Amino acid sequence: MSKKLIWRYLVIVALLGWAVYTIMPTLRYERLSTEEKSVLKEEGKLLDLESKIIKRGLDLQGGMHLVLEINVPDFIKKVADHQSAAYYDYMEKVDALYRENPEKDYLNIMLETAENDSLRLSRYFPAPDRRTDNKAVVDNLQKECEQAVVRAEEIIRNRIDQFGVAEPVIQLIGNKRIIVELAGIDDPDRAKDIIHNTALLEFVLLKDPEYTQDIINRIDAAVKRINPEEITAVDSAVISGKKSEDKEISVSELLGLQESDSTAESLVLVDEDLASEHPFSALLRNLGWDIGVPKENYYAVNRILNDPEVVRILPNDLRILFSAKTQKIETVQGGNAEFYSLYFINREPGLTGDAVKEAKAELGSVSSERMGQPVVNVRMDGEGTKTWARLTGANVDKRLAIVLDNKVQMAPRIESKIPNGRTVIEGFAGLAEAQDIEIVLKAGALPAPIDIIEERTVGASLGADSVRRGVNSVLFGLALVALFIIVYYRGAGTIAIATLVLNIFFVLSILASLRATLTLPGIAGLVLTMGMAVDANVLIFERIREEYLRGKTIRSSVENGYSRALITILDANLTTLITALVLWQYGSGPIRGFAVVLFWGIIFNFVSGYFISRTIFMSFTHGKKPLNKLSI
Repeated sequence: MSKKLIWRYLVIVALLGWAVYTIMPTLRYERLSTEEKSVLKEEGKLLDLESKIIKRGLDLQGGMHLVLEINVPDFIKKVADHQSAAYYDYMEKVDALYRENPEKDYLNIMLETAENDSLRLSRYFPAPDRRTDNKAVVDNLQKECEQAVVRAEEIIRNRIDQFGVAEPVIQLIGNKRIIVELAGIDDPDRAKDIIHNTALLEFVLLKDPEYTQDIINRIDAAVKRINPEEITAVDSAVISGKKSEDKEISVSELLGLQESDSTAESLVLVDEDLASEHPFSALLRNLGWDIGVPKENYYAVNRILNDPEVVRILPNDLRILFSAKTQKIETVQGGNAEFYSLYFINREPGLTGDAVKEAKAELGSVSSERMGQPVVNVRMDGEGTKTWARLTGANVDKRLAIVLDNKVQMAPRIESKIPNGRTVIEGFAGLAEAQDIEIVLKAGALPAPIDIIEERTVGASLGADSVRRGVNSVLFGLALVALFIIVYYRGAGTIAIATLVLNIFFVLSILASLRATLTLPGIAGLVLTMGMAVDANVLIFERIREEYLRGKTIRSSVENGYSRALITILDANLTTLITALVLWQYGSGPIRGFAVVLFWGIIFNFVSGYFISRTIFMSFTHGKKPLNKLSI
């Protein structure tokens, strides 16, 4: 045996050893039953095994595909300052134009409207000084939006990592959108909530009762101006504590909506005696410490609070928020009624979630009032601890709202100064919800509201069907190629099929080694690789046949055939390789899955289809008993 063949054999054995070593965990995992996987999971061995296998993509395993988009209007309103009546009029006009032309860029509408109204945006939005022109202000807002999307992508990635989804796909698209693909998740709704929640945690002081009553009186007056004639009556106890006869009326009657409005048939409960003079107060109830809103009245109250006329008369330092959940309270008539709580709080928080250093979801301890209830224990960082101590120390006996995503989780009374930087958040439906809040608090709040503009869920059964069809397509294609090439090239065709099988084996091994994800388009790339491998063999065999028919020896024909076909094979494979690299770099999702398999398929196509097949031919032509006849 020549030295040239020895080193070739060593390279091939090393490649085969590496391929077997990397593909074995995948083969072992695929043979495991559900019960065996459960046993390995209990023993703590399943996670290690799953880290070494070929991952399946969303289309092969089932899961969820989301397209998220930053809510630019809400983000712009969030960064605005120095709000005034002129600001509200301006933003109301911009929002109306955006609703009429949703395909237009919101910031461009802002700029055009400001120019038309001769409004200086630097009065209301961050700018170096008041003389900054509107174009510069809008450009700055555009940069802030883009930075917000980048921060949102990082925060979402952190949340998903803590949620425990293997191999998630999280990718920025353009300057406003994020694609999220989660394969193999068991609870899509829970994952969606964790991703979508803004998770803005705030600790905010409540307004004094006298201040709150004054605001309610102002809202009553504003509602009377909106609809002075259509206020009618109903029954129940009201915020003043007075009892009277109730009657159901429609929202259209209360707010003067047009009958064509889709919400016109919604019914609310108002107090008969108060409705004519105090239409907003009539929707509220006295719950002791809190102002209650019957569940039936939620829409009407929310509609009133967001009416432009009402927003205009509210002070700039005020926010009005609902509780996160309803509470059931026994009524005087007997039975239970559901109420939201309505809170009048400061606009500026005393402390935000940025100061949270640690969050831990658990059940309340036996020694506490919250025994057995799901809670989240929060600990502040150094600066947050100081602020928390000052905030609680200066406001003893006042109430402090713990606000998460503009919903009040709880509003306890401050009993004493809290110097250790700790607090507890409660009011969760179960431990799972508390754990989700723990995840989002640890990862941080999203810098801007995020909307889900596209959602696709692939079931596990559909994924299994895709796997079966994909495997069948590869096997069917391999069988057809084998049949053709063996019939046409006979003995040489058998060598070509052997190297083709090795090519597929090597590609799957590199996917396992790189912890890559195999998708349905990836399987398509594998089928395409098979075709390109056959193409390379056809070029080589035709060259060999030409040389052999010219009367040259078998050894010379093989050597010349491989040498002369090399340039053509390199040219064809190199152009496809460049295409695969471009798709890999700039593609996303299915396109990238296709590109990854195609790229490595081409690399190993050259290794198996040229190097290994040539080594096999050389074994027959360079041995002690060389071939007397070439079967090609």
